[in-house]
Amino acid sequence: MILSPSTCKYDEDLLALRDLLVDPKKKAFMAEIVNLRKVRKRTQRTKAAERAAENRVLYGTPKAQRALVEAQKNKADKALDQHRLDTGDGE
Repeated sequence: MILSPSTCKYDEDLLALRDLLVDPKKKAFMAEIVNLRKVRKRTQRTKAAERAAENRVLYGTPKAQRALVEAQKNKADKALDQHRLDTGDGE
């Protein structure tokens, strides 16, 4: 026995469902078609861009600036050591 939408109990619902599936403007039940290769490449590009931004922050400082920061750190350590109290314990 072949069922047609007119013989079904829920013929109005079936017609509405068919209209949704046929009409591309109504996306109630239709999934968006996605090219997985493009999505994979897009995620790789965004991860690479994030990694590049992190590397620019970590390694993008000029040599002179790195030397200045190192000298300031050494000077602060030396000043701290000069203010250390000797307890006479031999340590």
